Amino acid sequence: MSRRGDWVYENNGGTCVAIAGADYCVIAADTRLSVGYSILTRDHSKICELADKCVLASSGFQGDIKALHKNLAARELLYQHQHNKRMSCPAMAQLLSNTLYYKRFFPYYAFNVLGGLDSEGKGCVFTYDAVGSYERTGYSAQGTGSTLIMPVLDNQLKSPSPLLLPARDAVTPLSESEAVDLVKDVFASATERDIYTGDKLEIVVINKAGTKREYIDLRKD
Repeated sequence: MSRRGDWVYENNGGTCVAIAGADYCVIAADTRLSVGYSILTRDHSKICELADKCVLASSGFQGDIKALHKNLAARELLYQHQHNKRMSCPAMAQLLSNTLYYKRFFPYYAFNVLGGLDSEGKGCVFTYDAVGSYERTGYSAQGTGSTLIMPVLDNQLKSPSPLLLPARDAVTPLSESEAVDLVKDVFASATERDIYTGDKLEIVVINKAGTKREYIDLRKD
C-alpha cells in the first residue's frame, strides 16, 4: 500500500453496476485491480455473495473492501445460526448501512452496490456512500467509471421519482437478457475512457432459479 504521510487510503479503481428487474437482478463488475498507472492483477473479483440471493459489489481501497466483506460474512453466519435461516437482501442492506455508519469517523474506503431479490421475489438494488447512507433504486453504478456509466443508465432506465405519490416500483422495464446486454454495452464504453476499468467483466444474474455467473473480455490496455 502506498502511504503518503498520514494518508492511509488508496483507490484501487474498478467499476460496479447493478440493475433490478421485475423478477431478477444483474450485478456486474470489472476484474482490474490497479494503483496509479500500475495494474496489480487483471483477474480480481469485486463481487461477493453474502446472503440468500444477495450479492455485494465493491470498489475503492482493497484492504477496506476485504475487511468489510469479512465482517459482513461473519455477521451473516451469526444470523444464520441464531435464526436458522439465511439473511434476506433488505436485511443485509440495513446491516451494511449500520456497519458503514459505525465506522464513520475512520470509514471503510469502499463504495458499494448491493443487489438481489427481496422477500416478494422482486429485484432490488441498494446504493451506498462511504458512511452508510443508502437508497433502494432500480439501478446504480459505483467506482471510477460510474460517472461515465450513470448518464447512459439514466437515459435508458430512468426511475420514477421517490417523491411521486402513490409510490411506484423502482424496477426497470427491461427483460433479463436486455439488462445483461445493456451492462455489457456500458462497460465496453466505460473501458474506452477509464484506465482503471478493464480486462474482464464478471456478471452475476440472480433470479428465482438461483445465481449464475458469466465472464466476458474487456480492453486490456
